[in-house]
Amino acid sequence: MDIYRQARETMISCGNVNQWKPGHPSEEMIRADIARGYCRAVESDGTIVGAFAFIPGKDPTYDVIEGGEWIDDTLPYVTIHRLASTKTSTGVAGACFDWCWSQSHNLRVDTHEDNVIMRHCIEKAGFRYCGIIHLLNGDPRLAYQKIGQIHPRGRCYLETFKMIRSLLFGRDRNIILLPALTGIL
Repeated sequence: MDIYRQARETMISCGNVNQWKPGHPSEEMIRADIARGYCRAVESDGTIVGAFAFIPGKDPTYDVIEGGEWIDDTLPYVTIHRLASTKTSTGVAGACFDWCWSQSHNLRVDTHEDNVIMRHCIEKAGFRYCGIIHLLNGDPRLAYQKIGQIHPRGRCYLETFKMIRSLLFGRDRNIILLPALTGIL
């Protein structure tokens, strides 16, 4: 849970005091993510420096979007939630988004209006702003989607440059499935 505490502290120091209240995400939420196989970790030099939830299927908070529309609201998608990193790590969001894109070409993510750092990372990764969604508690979030262009024969075009660059020059981060609670809780 230290990663989430550090992420909260970073948010607060950057003026985002409203997104993650103390205790969010809860340990129960993270345990549920792990039990369902949603929780992923970002590792650097053998140390976990970040975590996120990679959740396939419909997210009920995305049913209604205000001030815009989804790029596509008919195809199955995967949602990225609870992206967090340590205070000293860099490139965690990029590694997360690259890995998620390698797994699915229809991604959604949301963040708080005050989370300037995350908004920058989301937009840099090629997500398009789609409108405002509301969490189950009613709080608004800026919603984004990234979807691959489908070739007439059904093939998805990859962001080849990014993928080749990562493969050739490497990253010091590997995305791994968390097999246990060690390092996160």
